[in-house]
Amino acid sequence: MLLTGAEIVIRCLQEEKVEFVFGYPGGSVLYIYDAMFKQDQFKHVLVRHEQAAVHAADAYSRSSQKIGVCMVTSGPGVTNAVTGIATAYMDSIPLVVISGQVPTAYIGQDAFQECDTVGITRPCVKHNFLIKDVKDIAITLKKAFYLAKTGRPGPVLVDIPKDITNHKCEYDYPKSVTMRSYNPVTKGHSGQIKKALQLLLSAKRPMIYSGGGVILSDASNKLIKLVKALGFPITNTLMGLGGYPATDKQFVGMLGMHGTYEANMAMQNCDVLLAIGARFDDRVIGNPAHFNEVQRKIIHIDIDPSSISKRVKVDVPIVGNVPDVLEDLLKQLEAADEKSDAKALALWWKQIETWRAKDCLKYKQNSKVIMPQYVMEKLYEVTGGDAIVTSDVGQHQMWAAQYYKFDKPRRWINSGGLGTMGFGLPAAMGAHFANPKATVACVTGEASIQMCIQELSTCKQYRLPIKIINLNNRYLGMVRQWQEMFHGNRYAESYVDALPDFVKLAESYGHVGMHIDKPANVEAALREAFTTHKNELVFMDFITDQTANVFPMIAAGKGLSEMILAEDL
Repeated sequence: MLLTGAEIVIRCLQEEKVEFVFGYPGGSVLYIYDAMFKQDQFKHVLVRHEQAAVHAADAYSRSSQKIGVCMVTSGPGVTNAVTGIATAYMDSIPLVVISGQVPTAYIGQDAFQECDTVGITRPCVKHNFLIKDVKDIAITLKKAFYLAKTGRPGPVLVDIPKDITNHKCEYDYPKSVTMRSYNPVTKGHSGQIKKALQLLLSAKRPMIYSGGGVILSDASNKLIKLVKALGFPITNTLMGLGGYPATDKQFVGMLGMHGTYEANMAMQNCDVLLAIGARFDDRVIGNPAHFNEVQRKIIHIDIDPSSISKRVKVDVPIVGNVPDVLEDLLKQLEAADEKSDAKALALWWKQIETWRAKDCLKYKQNSKVIMPQYVMEKLYEVTGGDAIVTSDVGQHQMWAAQYYKFDKPRRWINSGGLGTMGFGLPAAMGAHFANPKATVACVTGEASIQMCIQELSTCKQYRLPIKIINLNNRYLGMVRQWQEMFHGNRYAESYVDALPDFVKLAESYGHVGMHIDKPANVEAALREAFTTHKNELVFMDFITDQTANVFPMIAAGKGLSEMILAEDL
């Protein structure tokens, strides 16, 4: 069957059972959009900015088990998308990004809307391709989908010149693909798993630490089974929240820079540590030298060999797909004659409960000013802990992570690695398209929301009933917190003194706006938004305490046991 390059692109997306393409048309992709117009197997979602297209595709992927797809034009279309691509890359999210390019003969001629897409995106994609022949489109897109999902997932970009989308060739979509240079390991080494189990069973102060890899590989059920079988304490990273139920008594809270006192102290003082699908990054363990002061054995399970022993030396590395490795570990545990030291474990739990008794997340809610923590607690109550929560980056992100207890995976959608302001709203859009029956809440701040606020228009077009919880403290909150604590209260450029009337702004886009400035009205406003206005987008502008800070906190360069608690100040 003789098809144009554009028609082949569309057929390939249909073959991959794509449901939504998030994008923005432009000159270089017009043939593709024309071919898209003639089909009805998948829908196109028109965003208002290319960054939002990638964020929406990204969250679509995070909140489902599918590959997000987006499409942008050449030049500024691609450069606008780079922030979204880098966000997905840092958090290992499977995406396929199709970008238009100027016609082949114009490449390198400084043509209108030309840029070196392959060169620009190379550092922040898992792989990228420049198509040079119409015959290569089908096989390249097959490779792109395969690469995005397998091994350590990530975004893959396919750059297609305009003229190639109009050339014709025989269409043939390959059923499978093999790549000689790419063969990710899935099964963990049985000897290493045996060694890991011996260490775990001999531990006096064991600790399990899981990250985003558990979520991405859908290993949550196996993780729960293992933790229950061992009876050990467990902590999640910011990206790993929901991988283990937050309401379970073995869960000691999130760890890291704004983690709980009990999680960080247990992490620092354990003698055997099992790390699963996590990276030991700077926001998790703080200063590696301080972390290494305590002698402990470390077992690290990860699909990506380059992540193991990158920042912290590991004693038992296990490269493999997390669910496969956990399955093997569980089998060996069931078959083992040895049992863990119950007496030592009881003492260890006693110590953890002493740390837990500090109640490090307590705060004071007075009758006059809304505390942001209170809003998060009420959001959890009103939604029954069952919402998909997206966030931007900053104080509100940390409060959402601390006070919203995620019991299931793929419910907490945030930019962990890159820390991208503007992520929350387009992410909520993507999450809604993936889960049309779910309750979707976007927790944001008055600075973050303005970075992609134009997407309120997209929400109107597609009637997306997202609930926006804007914790409005009239500051760049996290910047202000650092300036207060480490820069002598010099609030350089962190005060936002030209804010719009968010209620009127939301209404101008055709949505419901609410202004809440009294603690007594918080719960009622949330209940009204989620019931009376269930089928509408509601923008809730909560006027919160300007001085509220996120605690516990570990300052840059400090270690896990060197936390600043609210009472220390």
